[in-house]
Amino acid sequence: MPRRERPLDEGESGVLRFAADLRRLRERAGSPTYRELSRRAHYSAAALSEAAGGRKLPSLAVTKAYAKACDADPEEWARRWRAVAEAEPHAAEDSPYVGLAMFQPDDAPKFFGRERLTAELLATKNRFTGVFGPSGVGKSSLLRAGLIARTREPVLLFTPGANPVEECALALARLTGGEAIELADELKEPSQLRHRHGHLVVVDQFEELFTLCRNEELRQWLITALTGCRKVVIGIRADYYGHCAQYPELVEALDGSQLLLGPMTPDELRLAITEPATVVGAKVETALLARLMADAVGQAAVLPLLSHALAQTWQHRRGMTLTLAGYEEVGGLDHAVARTAQEVFDALSPAGREQAKRILLRLVTAEDTKRRADHAELEADDEVLFALAAARLVVIDRDGVELAHEALIRGWPTFQGWVEEDRENIKAQRELTLATQTWESLDRDAGALLRGRRLANVPGGLSLNAGERAFLAASLAAEQEVSASARRRTRRQRQLLAALAALVVVAASSTAFALQAGKAADEQRANAAVLGAVGEAAALRSTNPALAQQVALAAYQLVPLPQARNGLRQEDVPSQVLREAQSEVTALVVGPTLQQIATGHRDGTVVLTGLADLPAPRASYDATRHSGAVTALAMDSTGGLVASAGDDGTVHVVDVSLGKPRELPVLPVRAIAIAWQGSTLVTTDEAGTLSFWTDLRRERPRLLTTAQLGLGPLAGLSFRPDGQVLAAVTTGRAVHLVDVTDPRDVKLLSLTREFAGTAQFAGAERLMTTARTAVHLWDTTDPRGPVLRARIPSGGGEVTSAWLGADHVAVATDDGLVRLWRLGAGEPVEQALLRGHAGPVTAVGLTPQGDEVVTGGADRAVRLWNADPRDPAVRICEQAIPRMTREEWEQFFGDLDFTPPCRD
Repeated sequence: MPRRERPLDEGESGVLRFAADLRRLRERAGSPTYRELSRRAHYSAAALSEAAGGRKLPSLAVTKAYAKACDADPEEWARRWRAVAEAEPHAAEDSPYVGLAMFQPDDAPKFFGRERLTAELLATKNRFTGVFGPSGVGKSSLLRAGLIARTREPVLLFTPGANPVEECALALARLTGGEAIELADELKEPSQLRHRHGHLVVVDQFEELFTLCRNEELRQWLITALTGCRKVVIGIRADYYGHCAQYPELVEALDGSQLLLGPMTPDELRLAITEPATVVGAKVETALLARLMADAVGQAAVLPLLSHALAQTWQHRRGMTLTLAGYEEVGGLDHAVARTAQEVFDALSPAGREQAKRILLRLVTAEDTKRRADHAELEADDEVLFALAAARLVVIDRDGVELAHEALIRGWPTFQGWVEEDRENIKAQRELTLATQTWESLDRDAGALLRGRRLANVPGGLSLNAGERAFLAASLAAEQEVSASARRRTRRQRQLLAALAALVVVAASSTAFALQAGKAADEQRANAAVLGAVGEAAALRSTNPALAQQVALAAYQLVPLPQARNGLRQEDVPSQVLREAQSEVTALVVGPTLQQIATGHRDGTVVLTGLADLPAPRASYDATRHSGAVTALAMDSTGGLVASAGDDGTVHVVDVSLGKPRELPVLPVRAIAIAWQGSTLVTTDEAGTLSFWTDLRRERPRLLTTAQLGLGPLAGLSFRPDGQVLAAVTTGRAVHLVDVTDPRDVKLLSLTREFAGTAQFAGAERLMTTARTAVHLWDTTDPRGPVLRARIPSGGGEVTSAWLGADHVAVATDDGLVRLWRLGAGEPVEQALLRGHAGPVTAVGLTPQGDEVVTGGADRAVRLWNADPRDPAVRICEQAIPRMTREEWEQFFGDLDFTPPCRD
């Protein structure tokens, strides 16, 4: 039964009367549900429901669609709409900022900052254009509110989804008024797309072709159809550039017709902040503008977070002025999204919160990208869905539901925690959903059911919808039918064995039960006491750190639970600022002898800082300068040569063997990543070609050879110390291990299972890769089959940099923290938490001994940290004054035997 519509507010305004008229129109049409209206009108149910909500005047387009869906004259309702619009003052509560959601064509009047790129797209003569950029840089908004809004001819817009043919047909049906099913049949021939639509085609979120679409024939269909159209623009995340390179037609189409979308310039950002407010007669306080510029300049993925923070600040404005106080009240750039999402989530009932979690987890992939789910898959209550949509956390349309932006995944810690906790289940859920859809598309053919190992590997505890439950039940029934005859043949033997086993079990359990029951009760009591003590110790750190550390140590000695182990980390790590740089640190490398470090900066400088322990200030020297930000640094195994790569594509080499830097000839090559193979410097260009350079101290460095891996552009390189195995990171975040013993005959050995942004070897058998919210450690004893040995979580923030040493791993995150982990025979142990940077930590390195950490941050500071390498018990007891008393023990551990962790 559909949920009753909320009564209209009291009053006589034109907007309320207009909403009441729309409701009466729907009643005369037979009171169809908003889902049914959505199907007829090609607008989301949420938009149509909001149109008759009476809180604001709907757009003209929504009004006409509502009227047409109710069999009324759209033009008559357009006239009524204009009469209300002219009589009503502008609604002060309509935010000029769109929040997390992307800008739509109707939002063009408040879309600012991308005028130059919009003009470039409109003026291009290229038949096929690719718009590349990282998530959050504004690709979708540029295509919709920029390009499409200013294109006079009809534009076909869609995203690939799991089935590009169906998505294209649905979009074409909305544009032409045709029937989607008939269009889908017609479009199975790729050339029909050009015949059906001879104007601009825009395919946004093109990466869905690789993340959601699993059918290679459908992928090839879309590529063939698009390359045959008159004019095409695609928007795609930059880290999926390498996937495009696997299709020759795409490579040819994109050759010379690519637009790279980066962060807004300060002037563009200023327009994006101030002009939407100006359009509605508001203004942005000077102090707020200065704060926003400081928070957002130079950050590519910041735009959805900025827009959301401004939308929330609008609700806390003073009169028609957005203020710094309002911005800080909503949590600022870093916390506004989390605050909004958490408030909406907490306002739901317990059942609603559980359903919201289930909905949100169905809208993500295991690779931290968003996906669209249709309404039938979600089986969601409208009230919960509309609550999420009203807060602009999700977007609902007639075809399904999706996250407003992937920034929600990394910007809301609760959601991020769910994803991290359920990552394997999410992967299994996506595979099960796809298998269910395939089964249903084949009229539930028994050949499409899961069998054997695939069925056995489906984890328990998945949240299933009706279709998935039916699919699993059918799979189980089929599996049982296949094995029924075998079970009958062996039933008697099993019964006899079972009877014998039962007798043995009864005899043994009778003897051991009393002992085990007592032991289990003691263990449960101790576990409960330890978990409670760990929580209390964490709360006690700020007021009584000596006691807090003793409680944590005692808890770990009683029961070595992971929660207790992490309470032993050092949090008072001393540090010193080595240098205050002129611009943000973007790269860092520590010399193998700890005599010096090299840092790269956003202004293009590479600076060498000496670490000799002298009374005088530490000396720093400008080593070289790029014309763009430094993107990578590498130091050879002797510590005598430093190589740097920059946004300008150049590779600089500096001789630092004598302490002061001496700049060597710039390499005659364009490169996006670099690494040392012993004394040979290896570079890779945009085509993924490896170049091996030697004789770097001579006037003309010598090119030994080149190699082509066939993986497309590479984002990072790391060689095993013996130089025979290379870890190559593609721009699509895949890590390949490659045999480069003979560079003229390279061999691909394996591919790690986890996506990663960087990779680093340490020793002959250990490889580290970094994902967005975790670091993975691999055993590469056999590089043909790397084995995942450990997964180290980021702790909440997004990993920005990591460094693997002989016995330690340092992990830096964008929340300003660095975690130092100690490696041993078992699981990694968190040794220290480093706090001190005022902003994201952008680069991290370890000294050869592993007990000192060097960090660089967006706050321009370069810091050296001295973590205590000793066993935590030694460190804690050395500082534990006064010692824990019996009364304090009983306060935290009750009647457990008094065993103080530190004795005199």
